[in-house]
Amino acid sequence: MENKFFELLAYTMPALITGILAYYFFNLHTKNEDARRRFIIQKDAQKNTLPIRLQAYERMALFLERINPQKLLVRVSPSSASKNEYENQLITNIENEYDHNISQQIYMSDECWNIVKAAKNATIQIIRKSSMSDKIDSSDKLRESILNDLMDRQTPSYAALSFIKKEVGELW
Repeated sequence: MENKFFELLAYTMPALITGILAYYFFNLHTKNEDARRRFIIQKDAQKNTLPIRLQAYERMALFLERINPQKLLVRVSPSSASKNEYENQLITNIENEYDHNISQQIYMSDECWNIVKAAKNATIQIIRKSSMSDKIDSSDKLRESILNDLMDRQTPSYAALSFIKKEVGELW
């Protein structure tokens, strides 16, 4: 009896070891294939989304150029001599540009989008700060004050644009 048990064990042991090894290698192969498929799908998705992401960065670069106070003041002429009306006109223009491009945030990193928003808000603050001065009593003086304010420092748009360029460089 004992002899039969060892004989049976001698016959089944190689089959069990072969079965366990086959299961292990089959499982390993399946995991590798899944990883390879995921990589290919991710690569294809990245290939398809890269142009859309680049377009979003391009649109935000255009947005930042359009809200750059030096360019904004040239493009948006005062409709009256009132500094308050011109201030509102400039801010409305910035907000409209922003609203037009708000959907681009889904293609950008959160950090980049927050920097773009900060540039927009900082530009609005520059306009509001200049408008608060008692020395300024007309739209032309407001324009002059904003431009003088930015003579010695970078515009918020410039800093945000630099960040966008850096982030786009990292996409490659």
